Amino acid sequence: MPDYQEQTYSIDRMINKILTDDRQYDISKLITAYEYAFRCHEGQTRSSGEPYINHPVSVAYILLDLGMDTDTLCAALLHDVVEDTDATLEDVKKRFGADVAALVDGVTKLEKIPAFTNEQQQAENVMKILLAMSQDIRVMIIKLCDRLHNMRTLQYRPTHKQRKTSLETMNIYAPIAHRLGILSVQEELEDRAFYYLDKYAYEDIENLLELKKDERHAIIEDIKLRIETRFRTEDFVTPPQIDGRVKSIYGIYKKLYLGGKTIEEVYDKYAVRIIVTTVAECYSVLCMIHDMFRPIPNRLKDYISVPKTNGYQSLHTSVIGREGIPFEVQIRTWEMHANAEYGIAAHWKYKEGIQGTDKMEQRLAWVRQVIETQQASDDPEELVNTFKNDIAPEDIVVLTPKGDSISLPVGSTVIDFAYHIHTKIGHRTVGAKVGGKMVPLDYQLQTGQIVEIQTSKDPDKGPNRNWLDIVKTNEARTKIRTWFKRERRDENIITGRTMLEYECKRQHLPITSQQLHEILTDELKQRNCSSVEDLYAQIGYGGMNIERLMTRIREQYKRRFAPADPSSHEPPALQPVNLVSGGIVLDEVDNLAVKFARCCSPLPGDEIIGFLTRGHGLSIHTKKCKNYTAILRRNDELELQRWVPVEWSAKNAPKDIHVSIEVLGFSRDDLLYEIYGVLKDAHIPVLHSGSRTLKDTNILFEATLSIAGTEQLQSLLSKLRGLKDVISAERAAN
Repeated sequence: MPDYQEQTYSIDRMINKILTDDRQYDISKLITAYEYAFRCHEGQTRSSGEPYINHPVSVAYILLDLGMDTDTLCAALLHDVVEDTDATLEDVKKRFGADVAALVDGVTKLEKIPAFTNEQQQAENVMKILLAMSQDIRVMIIKLCDRLHNMRTLQYRPTHKQRKTSLETMNIYAPIAHRLGILSVQEELEDRAFYYLDKYAYEDIENLLELKKDERHAIIEDIKLRIETRFRTEDFVTPPQIDGRVKSIYGIYKKLYLGGKTIEEVYDKYAVRIIVTTVAECYSVLCMIHDMFRPIPNRLKDYISVPKTNGYQSLHTSVIGREGIPFEVQIRTWEMHANAEYGIAAHWKYKEGIQGTDKMEQRLAWVRQVIETQQASDDPEELVNTFKNDIAPEDIVVLTPKGDSISLPVGSTVIDFAYHIHTKIGHRTVGAKVGGKMVPLDYQLQTGQIVEIQTSKDPDKGPNRNWLDIVKTNEARTKIRTWFKRERRDENIITGRTMLEYECKRQHLPITSQQLHEILTDELKQRNCSSVEDLYAQIGYGGMNIERLMTRIREQYKRRFAPADPSSHEPPALQPVNLVSGGIVLDEVDNLAVKFARCCSPLPGDEIIGFLTRGHGLSIHTKKCKNYTAILRRNDELELQRWVPVEWSAKNAPKDIHVSIEVLGFSRDDLLYEIYGVLKDAHIPVLHSGSRTLKDTNILFEATLSIAGTEQLQSLLSKLRGLKDVISAERAAN
């Protein structure tokens, strides 16, 4: 089991702690709340067999350790009475006031946390979490401590319940604790959940640490003693506090299994924390540590100058002691330490001291941002994905040219950065510099980089649809989709209608245009649309999952229009129909233009795939096209819906598709004449050609030809490769 001490808390123990605490609590109100909860839960027991009242008392004690106020502790004592007993919310309000009742009500509503199975239910539950956090963050702090105590007693639950609870803890509660900066709660939740999810890996890591617990303790104590001895010779405002710890098991697991490192590369499995009075002393201590121990290159992290997203500040450096064992040193002030240990709870623990409303507002800014994203989206799945991504602990911090720090998820691009600065800057982005050098728009940013966005002066400039494949943040993706939703409505309607009609044909649904229109009209209210055109537009700009809509259409068609005897009407077999003279065969869709993609120039004989463009018909690509393979790698469900099966027509194959070739050869005067001779003999029209001498003096010949098919192209390339001094002859992308 995780190495956290199991304790049984009582109201007497809680009151004794309060009496020795520096802050004032309303002890009478707390005792009254305890007595009321005791009466309500009388006769109830937990899975362990102990009286149920032990659970709310334990939750209240954990909150007391975090320094939460009287009303929060009362709400913790009462948090299950409305859910599990005959007590009503009105009873709680009359006895303990509106604030306590509001907290109890908020926790009760969060009892059913997202199971992430049904999209609509997911969105509703996520909104419960977000709204509860935005209205009073104490609700979520109570819920975190409630889950922490449940994890401490999880051994009494059935195995399947242990796994389900641990998955919820790892996916929801621990990341929220990280976002709120409550490190002690986060680490214990992670370790306990990890133990039940993968006991073998948990025990494996314990064995990898090799040294026994006593030996680990001896190493840390020796390091602390050396540092204390050095500090006695220095002048501090007050003597620094030096603590030592071993990194959490799950923290090491992430480095080993998720980060692909060996145990030797986990330099922070042992850590020493030094707490001083001022920021200046932090940097002075850093110099002393580097003088005493050998620093490991590229392992210094300055979270004081550039804090983490959740407000965490410290200096981190990894060094090697005289035993050859690497360890991490964290250096911070007392204010930073309170932030790190208690996070947003420090607002109450030090309400009249170091913490202020501004810092609490900064910590909650991401909650409001996710809510704003949901309001701009028509898809409940969008909200769920946003929530999952935005509570993820991994992030980077980059800088504006003015030195302002911006936090973004790992993998974010310069486009994500631009949209984070301002929506209009994102829309008008044309280029970017990182560290003073131009980079492509899909460049992934790293912590510490300085980013400068270059924008168009055209006020009507908008985003590129391809950016949806590039951006990482839901904030940027939602803003791009919103722009297309507002600015390209007519194009979206055409695209959405085409996609839906094709999907009906592909799924052999014998539905008429009138029947489809009637079903879609009935769907408008549920889909938050005022007309069928609005619904088509949502599909067209990517704001609605067409598969989920098709499920509803199939159900409605079967209920309203399908024959009473299913065997009396079999849908006709899907017959490929030649749509255009370009020679492409696919399921019949009316008035669909076909063009050949210039990125891969497909030829008859190539394996091909069709892409339903937004407003420009069907674009034909090869199955080896980099654009198609990139979508496959990402497994983007929404984009994959727009790729449709097609094949070449045997009767009407196109005769003049444009293809580019490249011929590389050793330099000699008559090589180009011989290349042109091969083209002339093959009777292949040359639309464009050119040559240039490379730095290595070789010649590169490039040409665009009119080719009938892959057989003709391969025959030509074979003849070119047979020429003397030709190094290679290949098909090239246009």
